[in-house]
Formats: sequence, structure tokens, C-alpha cells
Amino acid sequence: MTDTASTPDRPPRSAGSYRLRVQRTLLAVTVVLIVIVQVYPLLWLFLTSFRTASDFAGGNPFAFPSEFTLDNYARAFSTGNLWLNILNSLIVTLGASALIVIAGMMAAYALQVLGFRFSNLVRALFLLGIIVPVQIALVPLFIDYAQVGLLDTHLSMIVPLAAFSLPMAIYLFSSFYEYIPREMYEAASLDGAGPYRIFGQITFPLSANTIITVVLVNSIFIWNDFIFANTFVLSDGLKTIPLGLQNYIGAMGNTDWTATFAAVCVTVTPLLLVFLVLNKAMINGLESGATKG
Repeated sequence: MTDTASTPDRPPRSAGSYRLRVQRTLLAVTVVLIVIVQVYPLLWLFLTSFRTASDFAGGNPFAFPSEFTLDNYARAFSTGNLWLNILNSLIVTLGASALIVIAGMMAAYALQVLGFRFSNLVRALFLLGIIVPVQIALVPLFIDYAQVGLLDTHLSMIVPLAAFSLPMAIYLFSSFYEYIPREMYEAASLDGAGPYRIFGQITFPLSANTIITVVLVNSIFIWNDFIFANTFVLSDGLKTIPLGLQNYIGAMGNTDWTATFAAVCVTVTPLLLVFLVLNKAMINGLESGATKG
């Protein structure tokens, strides 16, 4: 009589593991589709900036370029004041970002760390600013700027851009400060540190990732702003990039598209490089309000 080794039966594949694989597959497909939708316009923009004008006008505008040229970039700088537009956008972006960070950090520190009576109400009033449309402030600001002499200045763009970005900055800083251990503040207070010293030596150094997040999130809106610049800027010397791109529209509405695409590439590249370098710090800043640490 020979013994035969019995092999245990494999457990049946559970419905839960099958659903998990389906969910992962759908998630991967969704991510790939989102990447394609986001990356393709940028790739098309950069490729088109190297196409000749005749190739773009006579062929399929979405086809791969048949020949490459750098003349579009030469025309982009010669047609308009591109360097001056970039400088103005840089001044407005840096000025507004500095104002947002300083005011946002100090407001969040007073609301979340120091605390005072009705601080929750004040925070709620700040957050209501997120839903306020910018268009309602254009006419009153134009009248006020004309009366005080701020019309057609960099400050006329910096102030409203910072003001409308402040509610989100306060929210991000407050969310981060909520998870800073109170024991750190109590220990500093016992050592004789006042609120300003605590802010400078404890709160500010810990807020580096949140500062980067606030600056990057708002820089997109500020760098691409058109409505405030178009309303408050009257001279060519103060035009930012969105206004400067109008210089590529010629007589009878004819547009030098390839030179326009080259100008857009020049103005988009700095933001892309900054995001690529600081994306990890930005992700950490966004996660800091969701995880305690």
C-alpha cells in the first residue's frame, strides 16, 4: 500500500482582493489619463514654439514639427518688451508673496497660538474672503488708487493680490500651527521668552515648508494675473507678462502665434523649474496640517 502525499487545496481567491486589484487598476489608469491631459498641452506648447510660421499655418497645428527654428524666440524678444514684462511680473510676484507670508504668518500666529476672545470668529471672517470674487473690488480700488496716487504703480497690483490670497495663507499656517506641541511654547515662556521671541525662534523656523507651499500656491495666481494688471496699469513700462502678450497681436487682429508660443515658454519655464526643485517641500507643507509631527 503506497501513501500518496496530499496537497492542500489553495484558498479560493476572495472577492475583496479582486476588488482591490480593480481599484488599483482604475486608479493607475486615472493617474495616467490625468498626466496625459496635463503634460500634453505643455509638450505641444514647447514643440510649437520651435516650428516655423509657415509650417504652423500651412500644416496640421497638432502634428510633430517638420523643422525646428529659433527665430520665434528672436521675434518674441524683438516684438514686445518681454524682459521688462518678466521683470514687472517678478517684482509683483515677490512683493505680493512677501506680504502674504508676513501677514499670513502673523495673523495665524495670533489666532492659533496666542489666542484671544472671539479669535474663532475672526478666523471665520478671514476664511470668508476665499469666496469673495475679485471683480467686486475693481471699481472701488480704482477710485481709491486715483485719489491717493497709487494708480499705475507696482503697489496697485501687489496690495489686492496679497489681500485676496491672504485667507488661504492664514488657513494653511493655522492648520500647521495647530499641531506644534504646546509644550514647546510653555517651555519657552518659562525660560522668559515673550511672544515675539517665541515667534522668531520657534514658530518661524518650523514653518519653512508651509512658507514654501504658500508662496508656490499663490505665485501661480499672481504670476498669471491679468484682471488687476489690466485695470490698474496704464503705461507700457509697468505691464506684466499677461498684458505684454497682447503685443503679439498685430494689425486687423493678426497674431504671430509661433512667437507668442515662444514668449509663453520663456515665461512659463521659471515657474516649472521652481516647482520641480521645491515640489517635495510643497508636498510636506500641504501634509503638515494633516499629520501630527
